[in-house]
Amino acid sequence: MTTVPGADVAPGGTAGPALRRAEPAGPGRRALRDVLGRYATGVTVVTCADPRGVPAGVTVNSFTSVSLDPPLILWCLAVSSRGRPAFTAAEHFAVHVLAAGQRDLAARFAGPGDRFQGLATLPGPHGVPLIGGVAATLCCRRSGIVPAGDHLVLLGAVEHHARTARRALLFADGAYHAGPRVRE
Repeated sequence: MTTVPGADVAPGGTAGPALRRAEPAGPGRRALRDVLGRYATGVTVVTCADPRGVPAGVTVNSFTSVSLDPPLILWCLAVSSRGRPAFTAAEHFAVHVLAAGQRDLAARFAGPGDRFQGLATLPGPHGVPLIGGVAATLCCRRSGIVPAGDHLVLLGAVEHHARTARRALLFADGAYHAGPRVRE
């Protein structure tokens, strides 16, 4: 472990963890993943229809808002993702913030096979398949793709959105959790 001088003292003089140098491979990679996993994220499924109208979808937890004016969001897609051709060609996509009871959908869209087989969807704007029962949905027009290491950052201009009273599904420390109750 490589430490940074003074890393055992956090701001304010309190004891903190020793810092490690970020390593992209080997045992340092697992340690970095564990550190990143301390940050709780929402769990989303992003869907689109490719140019032939074939639906594509992927589980994503690297999603965030960027701007309210104009309304922009971003999410990250692995360069190695089998959905990459569909998402880089599609002009529109939908981000579905999964509800706490939708762990099965997170697994479905992260795994192999036909992710839409037997799944009821509704046609959204521009033919994008929409998933029901979610905590929130954002329908977007792709406004940019930025290469970033082993991922692509996809920017979306939010055109339509909806939210429900369902608790969101969260992921932290390698496990799923239910988000807080919705304030009305």
